Amino acid sequence: MEDAHGNDDRDRADDGDRAAHRADHRGVPRIGAETARVLAARGDHVVINYREKRKRAETLADEIAAAGGSASVAGADIADPESARTLVDAVVAEFGRLDVLVLNASGGLERDAAPGYAMLLNRDAQTRLSELALPHLPAGGRIVFVTSHQAHFSPTRVAPPGYEQIAASKRAGEDALRAMTGEFAARGIGFTVVSGDMIDGTIIVKLLERRDPDAVTERRDQGDLPTVEEFATAVADATTLDAPLGHTVYVGGYDYLTEPTAASAPAHH
Repeated sequence: MEDAHGNDDRDRADDGDRAAHRADHRGVPRIGAETARVLAARGDHVVINYREKRKRAETLADEIAAAGGSASVAGADIADPESARTLVDAVVAEFGRLDVLVLNASGGLERDAAPGYAMLLNRDAQTRLSELALPHLPAGGRIVFVTSHQAHFSPTRVAPPGYEQIAASKRAGEDALRAMTGEFAARGIGFTVVSGDMIDGTIIVKLLERRDPDAVTERRDQGDLPTVEEFATAVADATTLDAPLGHTVYVGGYDYLTEPTAASAPAHH
């Protein structure tokens, strides 16, 4: 899922309002949906993108509007270069520019996922969308990359069985974006990573519980897993966080930060 915040000519950024575009890989998974709700409650206009489940996206937009927020929907497959380009062009045409891009899409654990799909979505689509968005992000804009501890720390800690490809591809996506920080800095664009432990109630945790229940139990033994609401709030907070370029926000799983195996991992706090 990606969240891109753009300004509508009717509500310019200098009036204190932002418009937010949120794009999902297939439908509107819980973290992305809750992030959209938080951002909309703070005054952002949220454009919700979907690949397959339009009705779910429209329902979310309606719920946001009923709660007093502002939202609309768009449809695109961000793993497809032309579809991603059309998405960005459409948001910019409607709202004038983007203020924030939140890169939250993740995939590859699906049983029918094609070989190489995880890298296509979790690395290539993320960097492509960032490149497409950069010309439309003003100085002071922000790119936020959302990941998991299992991916972020994968260079130093073994990922759960069955999650290795996702962990490697998400880490590759993070590394590719970090390699772009020189261009971000030159444009005055911020870049923040939000990394979370397994998030309670998400589809990833449910899939892992089927494939390797011990891996999920091990994480629960370390303490309560972060909730969807807690993690989504951290993602939303990252869109305005005053932090150095490349800063990482950690949510839950603090044993990753204290165990010796985490010492050689990127020390962003």
